[in-house]
Amino acid sequence: MQPDRRSCGAAVAEVARMVDDPAYAERVSGAGMFAAAVLARHRALTGPTDPLGRAQLPWPPALGTPPWAIARDRSAGGTRHVARPVNPFARAAMLARIRRAAALGPVPVYVGSRLLPRHVVLVLDPDLSTYDPAVGRPVEVADADFVAATMGLAGWSTPWFAVLPLGT
Repeated sequence: MQPDRRSCGAAVAEVARMVDDPAYAERVSGAGMFAAAVLARHRALTGPTDPLGRAQLPWPPALGTPPWAIARDRSAGGTRHVARPVNPFARAAMLARIRRAAALGPVPVYVGSRLLPRHVVLVLDPDLSTYDPAVGRPVEVADADFVAATMGLAGWSTPWFAVLPLGT
């Protein structure tokens, strides 16, 4: 579960790393370890350099985690990731891309209101089992809810961005 109201992106980054690296998951599973790792990751994701040490536009931590920072963080594993906007007139096509990517690994997705992205979740598999850091566990997302922008993830319904491996 995310330790504060603005670290959902960092919590998603930590869970993605845990899925990718079970040994790391074991190390951060102790009492208080996950929360500390999330807060440290949030500072890193919004700081002046990315996980690879490259300069990045600093971001006010109070605004959460920008999509490009999550993309760079996911790219640190060796496969380049990019933040792709979800076209409101082509959500079904983006959902198909998310499913293909989720067969390869977890997919961060930004959701929000009709006006702004406000929350980050992590699609764990092609069946759309989705880790919601606001509740700290996977929830199911129906295809129709994604396409209609009625998901209700931590109160947010509209998909805004998906962080996908390049080429998916």
